[in-house]
Amino acid sequence: MQTTHSPRTLGAALAALMLAGCSFIPAYERPSAPVPTSYPATVPTDTAGAKPAADIRWQDYFTDPRLQSLIQLALENNRDQRVAVLRVEQARAQFDIQRANEYPTLSGIGNFTRQPSTTTGKYGSVWQVGAGITSWEIDFFGRVAALKEQALAQYLSTDEARKSGQISLVSAVASGWLALMSDEELLDLSRRTLQTREESVKLTQLRLDNGVSSELDLRQAESLAQQARATLAQQERQRMQDENALVLLVGQPLPDEVRASLAASRLAKAAPMQPLPAGLPSDLLQHRPDISAAEQQLISANANIGAARAAFFPRISLTAQLGTVSTELSGLFKSGSWAFSFAPQAVVPIFDAGRNQANLAAAQVGRDIAVAQYEKSIQTAFREVADALAGRATLQKQLDAQQAQAKSDTRRFELSDLRYRNGVASYLDLLDAQRSLFASEQALVLTRLQQLQNQVALYKVLGGGWNAAPDDQVAANARR
Repeated sequence: MQTTHSPRTLGAALAALMLAGCSFIPAYERPSAPVPTSYPATVPTDTAGAKPAADIRWQDYFTDPRLQSLIQLALENNRDQRVAVLRVEQARAQFDIQRANEYPTLSGIGNFTRQPSTTTGKYGSVWQVGAGITSWEIDFFGRVAALKEQALAQYLSTDEARKSGQISLVSAVASGWLALMSDEELLDLSRRTLQTREESVKLTQLRLDNGVSSELDLRQAESLAQQARATLAQQERQRMQDENALVLLVGQPLPDEVRASLAASRLAKAAPMQPLPAGLPSDLLQHRPDISAAEQQLISANANIGAARAAFFPRISLTAQLGTVSTELSGLFKSGSWAFSFAPQAVVPIFDAGRNQANLAAAQVGRDIAVAQYEKSIQTAFREVADALAGRATLQKQLDAQQAQAKSDTRRFELSDLRYRNGVASYLDLLDAQRSLFASEQALVLTRLQQLQNQVALYKVLGGGWNAAPDDQVAANARR
C-alpha cells in the first residue's frame, strides 16, 4: 500500500528534523591573557635545560625522605583534600543526572481504581498494568544539551580545583616543614645565647665583687640575659604553633622518628631543590589548574546562556503508555485488554512577565563575571610567579650578605669579649657586640628559610607536578 503525504506534512517533518540538535550556546572564544608577554625578573642562566615545574613530580622535587613521608600522609589524611575529592565525585554525579535527561525514562505502571459508576451508581473496579514514558522533553532547541554542557564544565572545574588544592597542600607541607627546621635552629641559637649571657652575668658579678666592675655593668648583663630568656620562650611558643599547623595539614600527629630528627636539622643542610625555568606567562594557561578551573567556569556560564535562549522557544515533551486494562484482575492479560496512549505536548511561552528575558540577562551577566574572574586568575598567577622570580633573583645576594655580616659580628664579639676581660674596653662595647651577633644570626636563619620557601613557592605557582601522573592510591584513600 502506498501512502501519500501532503507538502505541508513533509515541510513540518523536515523542519522538525532541522531543528533537532539545534544549539543556542554562543561560540566560545578564550579571552586574551591580560598580562605582559614576559616576566619582569628572570634568572635564565641557572635554569638552562631545566625541566618545567609542571612535569616534575613532588617526589622528585622534594627529596628529603622525612618530608616525602609527611606529604604522603597529608595527601591521604588531609580533610580539605578529602572534601575536594568528594566534591569532584558530587559534581560527576550531577553531570550524570543532567546527562540522563537527554534520554526517556521508562517506568513500570500498576494502578487499581474503585469508584462509583456515573449511570448506575454502583461501584466498579479497574485494574491496569503497563509501562510508560512520562514527560520526556524532546530537545529540539538544545536546552537539555546546554544544561548538560554546563554540568560537564562544572564537573571539570571542580576536578581542576582539586588538582590546585593538591599542589597547594604539597607546598604548604613543605613550607611548614622548613619552618619547623628553622624553629629548631632558632631555638638552639636562643639557648646558646642565653647560656653565654648567663655566663656573662656570673663574670660581671665576680668582677663587681672584686671592685673591677660597677653595678651598672651587672644590671646591664642581667637585662640582656632576661631578654635572651624571653626570646627563648617566644621561640618555644612559635615552635609549638608551627608544629600544630603542620599536624593540621598532615591530618595526624607527626611520626615520632620525624619529630626526633628535627633537633639535628639545619636549613643549610636541607635537601636541595631543582632549578626551575620560568617559561612564559602563556604557559600558565596550560600549567595552572586554578586557571583551568576558572576557564571551565567560564565555559559553564557560556553554556547557561544557551539554555536561557532555548527557553524562548516551545518545549516539546512526550508522554506514552502501553499496557493492559481490565475490570477484573484475572482478565488483565487476556485478548482485547491491551491499550496504549501517545500524547505529545508543546508548551509555547506567550507571557511570562519578562521571566525568560531576565533569565537570559542574568546568564549573560554571569558570563561577564566569569570572564572577569578568569582574567583575574591569570593576573594573580602572573603576579605570584613574578614575586617568586624576584625572590630567586635577590634572596641569594641577601643570604650572602647576611653570612658575611654574621661572620664579622662573630669576630667582633670575640674581640670585644677579649678586650673586656683584659680591662681594655667597656662593658657597653661587649653588650653591643652580643646584641649585634644575636640579631645577625637570627636574620641569617630567617633569610635562609625565606630563600628555601621561595623555591617551594616557585614550584607551586608554576603548577608543580600538574602534568605528573595522578596517584590513584591517594585518591582511593581520600574517598574512604
